[in-house]
Amino acid sequence: MRIVMFGYQTWGHRTLRALLDSEHEVALVVTHPASDHAYEKIWSDSVADLAAEHGVEVVLRNRPDDDELFGKLKEIDPDLIVANNWRTWIPPHVFELPRFGTLNVHDSLLPAYAGFSPIIWALINGEKQVGVTAHMMNEELDAGDIVVQKAIDVGPRDTATDLFHRTVDLIEPVVGEALDFIASGRRDFVPQDRSKASFFHKRSIEDSRIDWTWPAEDIDRLVRAQSDPYPNAFTYHKGKRLRIVRASVSQGRYGGTPGRIFIREGDGVVIVAGADARFGRNHGLRVERVRTEDGTELAATEYFRSMGGYLTAHP
Repeated sequence: MRIVMFGYQTWGHRTLRALLDSEHEVALVVTHPASDHAYEKIWSDSVADLAAEHGVEVVLRNRPDDDELFGKLKEIDPDLIVANNWRTWIPPHVFELPRFGTLNVHDSLLPAYAGFSPIIWALINGEKQVGVTAHMMNEELDAGDIVVQKAIDVGPRDTATDLFHRTVDLIEPVVGEALDFIASGRRDFVPQDRSKASFFHKRSIEDSRIDWTWPAEDIDRLVRAQSDPYPNAFTYHKGKRLRIVRASVSQGRYGGTPGRIFIREGDGVVIVAGADARFGRNHGLRVERVRTEDGTELAATEYFRSMGGYLTAHP
């Protein structure tokens, strides 16, 4: 098959690598210009550089809906477009152009977690599995029929970084199997159950702000979801931003007001958590490592020299 690839960052890089390792021809690569967005500077292996190393023509676009690009696509006459981590809408006249349509690769177990940052959202929400789905593109984002889907289990202490590495390793086998499936002439794809669909927005710094009225279990997952190199979950102490680098749920149950810096437990300091913490039935969040605004990382027992006072959502 003659293939055009749309993709960006490490997800697109792995997809292109799978295409280059296949028996199919990669006729053109379309990718985004480099970005200064906090999340787009993470996992930023260059699709453009990989294509250039293999002599494949590269086109840079923020959006793929201009006449010049469409003319180039028509001239190439692809059998298939393959997309992964393309950040803007691909219009129907583009994704319907290839004779076999457009295969999109998405890092969630669709129909759940369509949209952006699916691994982070899934970890925050306590999902037991995450994965990668290759599906045929239609007019609704991440909603087309599933060609191949592979899952991994989420461990009890996994971070988003752990899950990134394990899911990105699924991309090449997923793409390879999907190409074989399509090239064989099979079209018995699996329609998505739209009653189970969910769609998530891009994450921003605001989404990393800790709300101490959440249960400690939820805050623990937020901290793990915002693991390095992602922007860490943060709170405020004495008016200054404090990033929580590592934490866990306390062994004991502690009562009082959410956000109270309460007691040392093991190698951490327990912060009271949960909207109903006043009843004393909740576990707290045991903060183990923090990072100050100037980038200094400290053990929580070193940073919190005395107990008392509060961590807050705002200065």
